[in-house]
Amino acid sequence: MDDDLTKLVEDQAERKLRARRALPWRDFATFGIVGWSVALPTVMGLALGIWVDQRWPSQYSWTLIFLALGVMVGCFNAWRWVKENSL
Repeated sequence: MDDDLTKLVEDQAERKLRARRALPWRDFATFGIVGWSVALPTVMGLALGIWVDQRWPSQYSWTLIFLALGVMVGCFNAWRWVKENSL
């Protein structure tokens, strides 16, 4: 059990050291990943909402509902990625 914990801590420390060495490039990559992780679900939600509104018109704007859901999912994805990969 102690060996597993030691190995886990050593792996995390090594990963952080590698990330610090490549920090300028890592920042650019982070901006890209965070941007795409928000943009992709947002656009998918928008497209799904437009499709639903065209197929089944109703008093509710499914475009806005799915757009909001896409933004929320995208923000959650970005938050989770940054949390897991922060230094």
